Amino acid sequence: MTTTNNVPPPVSLRQTNASRLLWRAYGYLRPYRRYATAAYLVMLVINLLALVTPQLVRWIVDQGIRQQNLTLLGWSVAGLLGLTVVRSVCSYWENRWVEVASQSVAYDLRNAIHDKLGELSFSYHDRAQTGQLLSRAVQDVERIRFLTGRATLRLVEGGILLLGTAVFLLLMNPRLALLTLAAMPLLVHRAFQFGRHFRPLSAAIQQQLAVLTTRLEQNLRGARIVKAFAQEDAEIERFDTDNQAWFTLAARAAQLQAFNGPAIDFIANLATVTIIWYGGYLVIQGQLTLGELVAFSTYLGQLVGPVRRLGMIVPALAMAAASAERIFEILDARVEVADAPDAIPLPPVQGHVQFTDVSFAYFGRHKVLQQITFTAQPGQVIALLGATGSGKSTITNLIPRFYDATSGRITIDGHDIRDVTINSLRDQIGIVLQETTLFADTIRANIAFGRPGANDEEIIAAAQAAQAHEFIMETAVGYDTHVGERGVTLSGGQRQRVAIARALLKDPRILILDDATSSVDTATEHLIQLALQRLMQGRTSFVIAQRLSTVRQADLILVLERGRVAAAGTHEELLRTSELYALIYQQQLRK
Repeated sequence: MTTTNNVPPPVSLRQTNASRLLWRAYGYLRPYRRYATAAYLVMLVINLLALVTPQLVRWIVDQGIRQQNLTLLGWSVAGLLGLTVVRSVCSYWENRWVEVASQSVAYDLRNAIHDKLGELSFSYHDRAQTGQLLSRAVQDVERIRFLTGRATLRLVEGGILLLGTAVFLLLMNPRLALLTLAAMPLLVHRAFQFGRHFRPLSAAIQQQLAVLTTRLEQNLRGARIVKAFAQEDAEIERFDTDNQAWFTLAARAAQLQAFNGPAIDFIANLATVTIIWYGGYLVIQGQLTLGELVAFSTYLGQLVGPVRRLGMIVPALAMAAASAERIFEILDARVEVADAPDAIPLPPVQGHVQFTDVSFAYFGRHKVLQQITFTAQPGQVIALLGATGSGKSTITNLIPRFYDATSGRITIDGHDIRDVTINSLRDQIGIVLQETTLFADTIRANIAFGRPGANDEEIIAAAQAAQAHEFIMETAVGYDTHVGERGVTLSGGQRQRVAIARALLKDPRILILDDATSSVDTATEHLIQLALQRLMQGRTSFVIAQRLSTVRQADLILVLERGRVAAAGTHEELLRTSELYALIYQQQLRK
């Protein structure tokens, strides 16, 4: 349960240019450019109306109010109300279309991350942490959604509004306009300075939040272990440490934001004061009409909102760049076990499996297997024995290419498994892993996981063969019983039998049973062994077992020691020829 606070990411961070990351994120908008284009066109209409509105207000003040023309005032106000209605309708379509486009980007990114995680090899997941991946798939994608949606739209909108406002102000009164607009560079500089400091802090916050998510996920998943070992207080303290680290970073970010907001407001208010002071002077001197002064104030009022949003959007861009980096680290991760460019589908096999000088090292460093050579004939049962860490599970992991051998060659019916497609290879292999994994679904769905189209008769037959039918029917709703997350509502033996039924329903030519009967009692194991004896006929079966009943029926027993085959043969042969096997027999098998 214990992890360090500085959890490394699944792959090393790269020093990537932020603009390149953002442009790549924007590339996900390409399939939805019609919605995005429509939203930006409507935004232009809204901006045009925003630029025209102060001129209409100036005209109302100068021609309607000052001239005391009630008819003109009435029609002008009606026109102003009409523009407001048009702007509201346009805003609806702008928001709708930009959300459709950005939500579609998030949809595609989530699918891409999910697909990539499915493609990545076991070695990647050996290094990755679930909380880290969840954080990237949810929170980081949400930040990219905001970037490709409202954030960029508002940034462009603010730029256009600023430029258009500057033109109108200069046409009305160049001196007052220049004095008013002098504050704009200060606002932009302040916003970008804030973004430059906020980006690395944002990345650290996201990273620490992933650490916190990982801690919480581990505590929830291991709640029973925590309680069993009375480690609640220790885990609370560890979570508090991680939470405090996140709080410290978040507090620093809040401090930056707390300073940035008032700073931007102060600069913007300086421009307002300037208009009131100098503009009022020009009105008194007769060099500016009252309507023009009101228009100046209206223009500036319209700019305050976008400028304030700039202070929010620039940090959002910084956060999005950090999120994009984390997301693309997953999408760019190298798939260590993949189909060769010229890979062919593996035809239906008989089950002739051959290892030739196979060696393997995890992450290229930790040697587990060294020059393993053996042949399994179709229909044979191969038993793998040895101490923990001797390489038994690694051999079974290499057959379906969960990992690729570091050196050597593995063939099935003469086909090098690296020359065939992974799906066609695994479709012909049934597996019951040592750690049984069931999904939070019905028992029926879990058994049919490898064959979603299987009918009830086939599912029941597989459950009966695995000695699972009886306990399933004793539940309240039979095969429609939900097993809970990770099958927690079932006992270890029940989970194991459901997993065996799942493998048997697949009707594979090659079976891999990784200590498949370790979680059942002796009586249940006997029943399962009887079923497996019938079902193994004509199939090549690799069995990791710790009981005498399993090895006695094996056609070939491989005794592994420190990653090498120390002895090979049948039970009787090994009793006569292998001291290591005799020792294992005396210490482990004769129970």
